[in-house]
Amino acid sequence: MMKDKIKEVIVVEGRDDTKRLHEVLAADTIETNGAAIDQVVLNQIALAQEKRGVIVLTDPDVPGERIRHLIADAVPGVKQAFLPAKQAQPTQQHGSLGVEHASDQAILAALANLYTTATAATPVLISRQDLWRARLVVDEHAQQRRHRLGDLLHIGYPNGKQLYKRLQLFRITLATFKQAVAQVDREEALNDK
Repeated sequence: MMKDKIKEVIVVEGRDDTKRLHEVLAADTIETNGAAIDQVVLNQIALAQEKRGVIVLTDPDVPGERIRHLIADAVPGVKQAFLPAKQAQPTQQHGSLGVEHASDQAILAALANLYTTATAATPVLISRQDLWRARLVVDEHAQQRRHRLGDLLHIGYPNGKQLYKRLQLFRITLATFKQAVAQVDREEALNDK
């Protein structure tokens, strides 16, 4: 069966991630080789962004977030794909979260829900007060609510401070945000019964 070729270059952390992506689709990758990205790799990513576009797909963990931030700061306009942590669980007991453990469907879903980082001139769409009203900060269930919201919006698992930045960065509209919060509320109400 012929696999569709992804136009953009996908940035992953290592060889195992590249191997896993090639099992699912036809794509070119750039490997960061871990969280210590050097200038040579950043230059490759910048060139790929200029010529073909770039999608960043890193592991849903702290080093993966660090890599994501380094790339977004160095190469404006890259697209971001997020893989939920529960879909990147290792099959072995002593493994770490990773793209290489994700199912075909999880990888394809992450690549189908891309976000492009916003520029500094992008207007603020969601206020910090909106986060407070939605019980996503300063609430005993805020962390669980943020995790579920991150799943629904395909933006990863941010803490309270990161959530505000990420919503702005990916230009999540107030309507989309409210719709996702309503879903979180409905699920929470069902679980409380």
